[in-house]
Order: sequence, then C-alpha cells, then structure tokens
Amino acid sequence: MLAMKNILFDMDGVLVDYQPAIRVSHIAMALQRSTADVHAAIYDSGLEADADAGRLGPDEYLEAVGKIMGLRLPIDVWTEARRLATRIRPGLMGRVSSLASQGVGIAILTNNGRLLAAHWEHIVPALFPLFRGRAHVAAEFGVAKPDPGVYVAALEKLGWRAQDTLFIDDVQANVDGAVAVGMAARRCDSEASVGDAIAAFINVSKIADRTW
Repeated sequence: MLAMKNILFDMDGVLVDYQPAIRVSHIAMALQRSTADVHAAIYDSGLEADADAGRLGPDEYLEAVGKIMGLRLPIDVWTEARRLATRIRPGLMGRVSSLASQGVGIAILTNNGRLLAAHWEHIVPALFPLFRGRAHVAAEFGVAKPDPGVYVAALEKLGWRAQDTLFIDDVQANVDGAVAVGMAARRCDSEASVGDAIAAFINVSKIADRTW
C-alpha cells in the first residue's frame, strides 16, 4: 500500500523543458523588436511575476508588456512563443499515466498566469487529457510559490491532505514551501530525477522522511 496518495507536480523544469530564450526570440522576431527589449518588457519589468501571482489578468498583462515596447502584443504571438519554448519530457508521460491508472492522484501547480491556463491544451497538449481539470496556475490562487498560501489553496481545491501528498519542483525554495505546509517534497531538475522521485513514491521505504 502506498505511503501517500497523490503527487503534485510543478510543470516547467519538471514535466516539461522550458526555454525562455526561445519564447523571447519568437516574440522579438514577430514584433520586429530586439531580444533585449522583449526580455526587459517581460522579465525586468516585473510583469511576469505579477501575472504569476494573479495581480494581472491576461488582457492586462498583454497590454502592459506591449506598452513597454510601444506596440500591441497579440495573443497568438504570445501563445505560439510559449508553445515553441515548451517541450514535453516524453519519457515521463507513460510513468505518470501509469500512476493515474493505479488510482494515484496527480495534479499540476505551476507559477504561471491565467494566460497560460487559458491556452494550456494548445501550448502543451501532451499533458492533456491526463491533467485536465487538475492543472492549476498560481494566479488562480492570488499568490505564487513558495508562499505557503498557494500550496494550502491548491490542496483545498484538489481535496487533498498535505500529509498524503508528494510535491515535485525544480526550485529548492518551492520545495521548502511545500514542506512548510506538511507535504513531502523533492527537488528534481532533470527528467531522470523526476523519474527517480516517481519510483521512490512507489517505494514506501524511500519516502519515510518528509524532508527527503
């Protein structure tokens, strides 16, 4: 019998490889702006973090980023850029699907905005229908990882108990945040390490220590 019942996955850097430089490059090419200008508008401005934490909705975010560059950022350009920058880790999909078929609860909690959530199935279709209805962006909850509030809100939304749940993320601060609310958690920064975490989840003896 499994020691825990659920796995809550981060997305970027865990289930998918995400390359922001590709996203920036595509937007720069489409809008005929320099990559430096696009990077500054998205990241240096703080707008990305505001969107991730739910302080900016999709339209507000696109308008604000475009305003910094002195133009309009079309939603199709943003969506295609995000899609090109996001690559599924195919070796994990079979393992995650197997967990679900065994009755293990699976879900996603990622620091992203509502714009991603609105176009998730176009940007990374391989995650669906496996995670349909159980894929959540931090913006839904008005706070981003590693704030403990986002984990509490996500667990409540999913109907899970912290003590029954393993959290996997590629950022140590986010792992620490999950542990702070009572989840077991593990930092994984490669496809192989995520696979090891899944294997350990099945092996009760390897996840007895909640700090892992």
